[in-house]
Amino acid sequence: MSDCPPHNPVGWFEIYVSDLGRARAFYEAVFRLSLKELPEAPVEMVAFPQAGCEERLSGACGALVRMDGFESGKNSVLVYFSCADCADEASRVEPAGGSVVKPKFAIGPYGHIALVKDTEGNLIGLHSCV
Repeated sequence: MSDCPPHNPVGWFEIYVSDLGRARAFYEAVFRLSLKELPEAPVEMVAFPQAGCEERLSGACGALVRMDGFESGKNSVLVYFSCADCADEASRVEPAGGSVVKPKFAIGPYGHIALVKDTEGNLIGLHSCV
């Protein structure tokens, strides 16, 4: 057994985009955060805020990626972003250039979700307990 603490099964995600600047502006506006350029990456990539290994925080980290040969909007994986109230983030989607596919709705004892598309055509989920 490893001495690492328990962790979420998803350790990293990537959302492929066609226009990195446009996608970055969308995610920064909807989630009110700053994405960080990763100049050491072999492709164009900006990462969501994340802790280093030494901080041992739970949750998955990820990035927006623009890479030749990987088309945006054709994914079959759905990433859910944690929110205090997913209706708040959903309300910022259209002003940021995206679209709301399904507004906030209850999923029983598991809280609420909303489904939205980003500026690149990627479907993403918003999840909150309220």
